[in-house]
Amino acid sequence: MKERYNLDIILVILSTFLCMIFVILPVFNETLIRTIFGLILILFMSGYSLISFLFPKKNDLDNIERIGFSFGLSIAITVLVGLVLNYTSFGIRLIPSLIFLSALTILLSVFAYIRRLKVPIGERFDIKIGKQFKAAKELLKVDSKTDKILAVLLICSMLFASITIIYTIATPKQDAKFTQFYILGPNGKADNYPTNLTYGETGNITVGIINHEYTDVSYKMVIKLNNIPIKEENITLSNGAKYEKPFTFSIYNDNKNQKLEFLLYKLPDDKYIYQSLHLWINGQ
Repeated sequence: MKERYNLDIILVILSTFLCMIFVILPVFNETLIRTIFGLILILFMSGYSLISFLFPKKNDLDNIERIGFSFGLSIAITVLVGLVLNYTSFGIRLIPSLIFLSALTILLSVFAYIRRLKVPIGERFDIKIGKQFKAAKELLKVDSKTDKILAVLLICSMLFASITIIYTIATPKQDAKFTQFYILGPNGKADNYPTNLTYGETGNITVGIINHEYTDVSYKMVIKLNNIPIKEENITLSNGAKYEKPFTFSIYNDNKNQKLEFLLYKLPDDKYIYQSLHLWINGQ
C-alpha cells in the first residue's frame, strides 16, 4: 500500500482553517462543531505541528511519544499565546487568540512540511490511520497500578487545563470601568489650546466624554470660569457611546491665570466631582 507522506500535516492545516471558519462565521459559531474543532486545535494540533517540525523522521520518536508530546506541547503553546496576548492591546479574547494560535499552527506545519521533504523518503515519518489509533490505545496500557493512576491523573490534568483555557478565551475579559473625559484644541488635537486671549476674544475647544462603564450612565457637566458657572448640561451615554461637542468661551477681563474648569459628575451623585479638567487662561 502506498504511504501517504505528509498527510498528517495537510490534515492539521485543513483542520485549523475549518476551526477558524466555525469560530468566526456567525452561521457556524453556535454549533457543537465549533467546540470540537476548538478542542482539537488547543489540545493537539498546535503541539503536533511543533513536534512534526522538530522531529521529521519516523525514528526520531515512537508513536506514543509523538502523541503524548503533542498533547503536552499544545497546552503549553496555548498558555504562552494567552500570556503574550494579555500584555497586548488585543487581550485574551476569542478572535485574537484563535488567529494567533491558528497562524502559529499553520506556520509550524508549513515549516514541518518543508523540513520533512528534505528527509529521504524511507526515513520520513508517515501516517497510517490504523497504526495511529493503536498507538493511542497503547498510551493507556501501562503495567503497574501506580503507572495507571499517573496516566489517569495526567489525562485529567490535561482536560482540566484545556477547559480552563477555553473558558478564559471564550469569556471576554471585562476591562476596568472608567469614563474618558477630555478637551481638545481648535484643531481637534490635544494641543494648541486657546490659553492667551484678549478681553472679549473668543476661544474654541472641544469637550469629549466616552462611556467605558459597561452600563448606561447619566452625567452632569459643569463648566466654570473663575469659579463662576458658565455652562451646565446633563448627558446620558450608553456603554461605548461618545459625546463630543465644540465649546466657545470668552474672558471678561485681562487678568492673568484665569481658571477655566470642566467638572463631570456621575449622576445621581451631583455633589462628588467624578472627573475634572482645567485650562489656565492669560488675559491680554
